Amino acid sequence: MASIKEDLEILLGGLKRTGDVQASAVVSRDGLLMASDIPPGIHAEAFGAMNATMVGAAETAISELQKGVLARVVIESKDVKIIACGAGPKALLVVMSGPQAKLGFILMEMNKASEKVKELL
Repeated sequence: MASIKEDLEILLGGLKRTGDVQASAVVSRDGLLMASDIPPGIHAEAFGAMNATMVGAAETAISELQKGVLARVVIESKDVKIIACGAGPKALLVVMSGPQAKLGFILMEMNKASEKVKELL
């Protein structure tokens, strides 16, 4: 029987097979890395912690503005797209793709994956 970490890693591997995903992670809401599929050269723990910090700040901003519940945070530069979304009350799902990636397809796959993460945790 697989552990939760192994199940999460399998889930992240599936995201990578979508073709546009270069790196992904499941991170606790306080920034601890739970599972990752991150290539060498990227510090996985820092990647997770920084994304958790950004999501936390965005959630606070949305709450203070009384504009509902945060759906996701999207960061784009000329070289990369990073998308982070909630995966239940305990975790976040973070994905990194190239700049030309089809965001709609990635978001659709992330929605499915975040539901699975929520079930696992």
